[in-house]
Amino acid sequence: MRAGIVGFSKAGKRTLFELLTQVAGTTLGRTEQIGVLKVPDEKLQTLAKLHASRETTPATIDFVFIPSLVKGRSSDALELSNLQGVDVIVHVVRAFDEPSVPHPEGSVNASRDIAVMELELTMSDLAIVEKRHEKLLTDQKKGKNINVKEMKLLEKAKVELENGHPLRSVFSFEERQQLKGFALLTAKPMLAVVNVGEQQASEPQLTEKLALGEWEFAPEFQLTYVSAKIEAEIAELPLADAENFRNDMGLHDGMVERVVRAAFELLQVVTFYTAGDNESRAWIVPCNTSAAKAAGTIHSDMQRGFIRAEVVNYDVLLNSGSWNNCRDKGLLRLEGKDYPITESDVVYFRFNV
Repeated sequence: MRAGIVGFSKAGKRTLFELLTQVAGTTLGRTEQIGVLKVPDEKLQTLAKLHASRETTPATIDFVFIPSLVKGRSSDALELSNLQGVDVIVHVVRAFDEPSVPHPEGSVNASRDIAVMELELTMSDLAIVEKRHEKLLTDQKKGKNINVKEMKLLEKAKVELENGHPLRSVFSFEERQQLKGFALLTAKPMLAVVNVGEQQASEPQLTEKLALGEWEFAPEFQLTYVSAKIEAEIAELPLADAENFRNDMGLHDGMVERVVRAAFELLQVVTFYTAGDNESRAWIVPCNTSAAKAAGTIHSDMQRGFIRAEVVNYDVLLNSGSWNNCRDKGLLRLEGKDYPITESDVVYFRFNV
């Protein structure tokens, strides 16, 4: 999975990136930076102990850090091209007041900043769509054969973008897939990470208090709340002290867990596991991925020579004590290539090539 972190100046996105990826000293220039988050996973650690695995390999998320975007600069948007390969855009939105760090717009308004970012991405997409549409029109006038279906889809996209509508909110999944080659940014899911102040970190109903209700049910859009300042302080503490501090603040889980959970919900993905004495590993796949395709995420030969999948739910395996116990008790399920992988499946793939 790959995510792009964007935001306007003074929003706290650099702090968020460093906390997520443990990449310190993020550059202040105009060059993007890449970091990797190893997804925290207690189930994976338990499976590794259960199987006495020599290696434990968590699922990962690659984060691309994009330097501060400037309002009204989407048309040239050199930075935005680096977002084209991501699966989800993470917009860090400022919702904290700090007189020593003035907001570029003169006031803190999270809903306004989300709307402005949407407009910037929309204008960037419009420039791409117009350029391709003009190319097709030119080819058509020259008598060349063109893709009529693509032409109509681009014309529809052009109208929607001109009206300020992100494509994720008006295009079907199938339509967005047909335009996937253009890597349009507003066709990608958007996760808004709202960076709140210390006093708001554990407050309930922040969506209502920050007047973000209009975004709560937007298509392919998700809100989550963090306090980067508090998380940075917690990151400096020993583990035991960090847990006590978090409990005192009324924070039930950390920033990493909240961001990962929101991203997984938005992208509709699940985690399955492979486990053995050699390695226990977590894998991320879209919901309803077939067993054969899931095997292909491990190795193409496993998909090509797929025979069957031996599957047991994590909780069933844990309660039984071992894979062999599950087999002896008849708890292992033998599934074919079309079986849809579900959350927390532990799978052993049988294949032959």
